[in-house]
Amino acid sequence: MSLILGIESSCDETAAALVTSDREILAHKLAGQEAEHAPYGGVVPEIAARAHAEILTPLIAAALDEAGKSLDDVDAIAATAGPGLIGGVMVGLVTGKALAMAADKPLIAVNHLEGHALSPRLVNPNLGFPYLLMLVSGGHCQILRVEGPGEYRRLATTIDDAAGEAFDKTAKILGLGYPGGPKVQALAEQGDAQAVPLPRPLLKSKEPHFSFAGLKSAVVRAYQNGAYRPEDIAASFQQAVVDCLRDRLEKAIGDHGRCANLVVAGGVGANTPIRSMLERVAGKHDMVFTAPPQWLCTDNAAMIAWAGAERFAAGLTDSLDFVARPRWPLDPKAEKARGAGVKA
Repeated sequence: MSLILGIESSCDETAAALVTSDREILAHKLAGQEAEHAPYGGVVPEIAARAHAEILTPLIAAALDEAGKSLDDVDAIAATAGPGLIGGVMVGLVTGKALAMAADKPLIAVNHLEGHALSPRLVNPNLGFPYLLMLVSGGHCQILRVEGPGEYRRLATTIDDAAGEAFDKTAKILGLGYPGGPKVQALAEQGDAQAVPLPRPLLKSKEPHFSFAGLKSAVVRAYQNGAYRPEDIAASFQQAVVDCLRDRLEKAIGDHGRCANLVVAGGVGANTPIRSMLERVAGKHDMVFTAPPQWLCTDNAAMIAWAGAERFAAGLTDSLDFVARPRWPLDPKAEKARGAGVKA
């Protein structure tokens, strides 16, 4: 059994965790930055990086203390090395490098998206490879075939904005504050999902890719129109996202075939209507639907430690000169989606 120290600092959550290779979370410490970013309606990279630098070392010490462990007990140190806000990524990776060097432990540079992709296996030992993954977060919206640590086949991606980004933008338009996803869902529960005519970008298109930029613009116009209640805008927006995700997933399954398991990961995976839709699609195609608990969908260090444990078991470690990456695709061989911007 191996023990992995995980470090996460890719956006606005600073976290440290100790996880064993037999799926026991010995400690998990997380510090959010909602108060720091709330006045701006979104994450400010410079503020995020400073906050990571101030709190990360005490968080790691607290995690070790909670687990009753020292660095000598750790078998490897896993740190998010990208993608993400480069200032925050560098804080976490440099800290991980320093600890690895000081304790003479292997370094595992973890792709943040791989942390999400493998997180369902942390809580479900029966989830085997390969599985179909709907990865929906603030910066990414993809469908992937997960074949093992470091082995991914991208089937679909967003050609512009991610679903989580659209949720945050809608929340800002409606004056709900940050973070936007949970607040939009809460407001949508009071609204009529059919009240506001919003587009479903790329619905029924021949390619399985996503697009949410046009939907964001339509939300702006609906709000400026003044004829719709905020709760109806929220409900109609959320339903549009659900419809787009369902249609694109059905297209990907039709083109590439189903796996035994359909998995959701990423922060938007905590959205209840989206989870319910994915469960229905899985049932329709005789697939088993798996979703991590909601806290494991959002950014955390337990998933980074677990991804580190999976990579460590496969003999995948990294040198101390590994460079932080603001962008880092899980499937670097995938062709660029037609019309896609740099984020895709």
